[in-house]
Amino acid sequence: MSLYGIDIILYIIIFLIPLCAQLNINASYSKYKKINNKKKLSGFEVARKILDANGLDDIYVVETQGNLTDHYDSTRKVVKLSTDIFKGESIAAMAVAAHECGHAIQDKENYTFMRIRSALVPVVNLVSSFSWIVIIIGILTSYFKVFILGIALISIGLLFQLITLPVEFDASKRARCEIEKLKLGSSEEATGVKKMLTSAALTYVASVLTSVLEILRLILLFNSNDR
Repeated sequence: MSLYGIDIILYIIIFLIPLCAQLNINASYSKYKKINNKKKLSGFEVARKILDANGLDDIYVVETQGNLTDHYDSTRKVVKLSTDIFKGESIAAMAVAAHECGHAIQDKENYTFMRIRSALVPVVNLVSSFSWIVIIIGILTSYFKVFILGIALISIGLLFQLITLPVEFDASKRARCEIEKLKLGSSEEATGVKKMLTSAALTYVASVLTSVLEILRLILLFNSNDR
């Protein structure tokens, strides 16, 4: 197969992987946001109970705009939940709220991978703005050292994504443990929570795979251009 054919295949795979992951999380969210938890606990209440049980009563839980824009702000020490999660009493709301509290617990315990990821944020923000410019210059000029520099800059982003994986998987594990320990949901609801969180975690796995394939595609493109 020609390099052009391989490039087309990689391009299609790079397009399909995140698309499939996004469709999967959307399907899981659509399913479980329609099923209320038996205790009628809102996402806010779930978050508050988990935080208080872990001595994090100083952390606020606030409503934020958007859809699935939920996150833990480690700088302001705030758990931000989108409206459907904040007010919703669904299994999806329980899962997402508990997951974000998992990050708050990580912060409290100085979870190693979370600290490393936080330290990398300013670096990633800096290099992401010009890494592709360096890559393009390297390809157009067929200058190997410039191209390698561009790949190195992109690889910092890949490193960030790799470190994000244990952070997200650990937060989901903590979320499931807290729901079980505090008896916030039944065993049936725990199954739904796990499926919801697994779908979300797969989006991060998809990002890593996409980045790896994108780097491989760039290397092949450079070799083809160099010839």
